[in-house]
Amino acid sequence: MIKKSVVIYKHKTSVALEYEFWEALKKISKKDKISLSQLIEKVDELRTTKNLSSALRVYILHYYKII
Repeated sequence: MIKKSVVIYKHKTSVALEYEFWEALKKISKKDKISLSQLIEKVDELRTTKNLSSALRVYILHYYKII
């Protein structure tokens, strides 16, 4: 588990994800030509759960059409 500090909505927050999920987020942000922070903000706006880390994992699974 890797815990990183990210800035979303001009506020610093920490997110803990497995290495593979961080790599997937980096690839998605590069492909979509947005920053990692912008991508996390996007997921945060769409999430229906309290946990941002869980929402990011689900977003990645949907992005790659795994579920």
